[in-house]
Amino acid sequence: MRLLLVNWNDRENPHAGGAETHLHEIFGRLARDGGGRRHAIDLVTSGWPGCASAAELDGMRVHRVGGRHSFALLARSAVRSLLAARRYDAVVEDINKLPLYLPTLTRLPLYAIVPHLFGTTAFVEASWPVATLVWLSEIPIPRVYRRAAFHAISESTRDDLVRRGVARDRVEVIYPGVNAAWYCPDGATPRAAQPTFLYVGRLKRYKGVEIALRALAAARARRADLVLEIAGHGDDRPRLERLAHRLGVAEAVRFLGFVTEEEKRRRLRAAWAVVFPSPKEGWGISNVEAAACGTPAIASDSPGLRESVRHGETGFLVPHGDAAALAERMVALASDPLLVTGLGRAARAFAERLSWERAARATEAHLERVIARGG
Repeated sequence: MRLLLVNWNDRENPHAGGAETHLHEIFGRLARDGGGRRHAIDLVTSGWPGCASAAELDGMRVHRVGGRHSFALLARSAVRSLLAARRYDAVVEDINKLPLYLPTLTRLPLYAIVPHLFGTTAFVEASWPVATLVWLSEIPIPRVYRRAAFHAISESTRDDLVRRGVARDRVEVIYPGVNAAWYCPDGATPRAAQPTFLYVGRLKRYKGVEIALRALAAARARRADLVLEIAGHGDDRPRLERLAHRLGVAEAVRFLGFVTEEEKRRRLRAAWAVVFPSPKEGWGISNVEAAACGTPAIASDSPGLRESVRHGETGFLVPHGDAAALAERMVALASDPLLVTGLGRAARAFAERLSWERAARATEAHLERVIARGG
C-alpha cells in the first residue's frame, strides 16, 4: 500500500503523547514489515523550533510543516501538494485535535483514526473561544467524513461517533497494544515501602489530576503514609502544586516532571496502583502499561478508561469526580498488599492479550478492505 498519513505531531515532537505512540507503533510496523511487504508511507505533521523539516522515522518519510498553532492552516496545502506529486492508495487522517476535513481534498479512500473526540470536555481545558472552536469543528465530522472508514480505539469512541451520526458499519474498533516485553514485572523492583500511587501523563486541567490530589488528602486522614507521584509535564502543574499546598499534602506529593521510559517503567513497577481520574479518554494507555508491569489501576468510570481497566479484576473504576470514592479505593489497596498482588497478576494477564503487532495487522487488514472497495 501507498499511504499518505496525517497527524498533528510525530513521536519526536516535544508535545507528542499517547496518540503519537499509537500512530508510530502501528504505522511504523506497516512501513518496516507489513506482513513481509513494506508499505510506502508519507507522514505530514507539524514541526517545532529547531526541528528538521524532513526526516525518516520508523520507515516513514516525515514532512513537517508549520508549528503547534499553524499546522491547521498549513497542513491542507502540504497534503494537496503531495497528492499532486505522488500516487497513493489511501489517505489516513488521525483526528486527535482539530479535524482537517481531508475528504474535501481527494476522492481517494479516506481512513480516519479517532482516539476520541473532545465534545464539551474541551471547555474544561481551554478558554471558551478555543473550546468553542474545537466543539464546533467536530460537529461536521459525520457529514464531511461520510465516505470515510473509521478506526476507533475503543467501543466508547465508536459509540460516540455513532451518536454523532456516523454509520455504525463504517466504524471498526481496534484496541491499541502494549509492549509487554518492555513493560513487565521485575522481581528486583519491589513495591515501594510506603503505599505509593502514580499518575503518568500530561498535566492538563482536563486530565482531572486535581481529583487525585483531593482523594489523597481524604485518604491520608485515615492512612498518613500514602504518597502520590505525578510524572509528566504541562501547564497545569503550577495550579496543581498550589492546590497540594492548600490541601496540606504537599509533603506527600512528588512532582517528577518528565521521566524517561526507563524511569517510568521503574515507577510503574514500584507503584501500588496508577490513578487516572480523567473524564474522557480514547483508551488509557498508562493503565495498560501499568498492567503489563503487574500494577493495578484506579480510574474514572469514563469513556475509554472503563475499557482499559477491568473493574474488580485488573483494578477499580470509580465515578468520575468522586474524590471520596477514589480515596476509598486508595485506602483499600494500601491496607491490603495481597489485593494489590492479585489485581496486578490479573492485570498482567490482561496486558499479555494485547500487542502492537496485533493492532498493526488488524489495521493493515482493515485498510486493505477499505482500499479494495474504494472507500
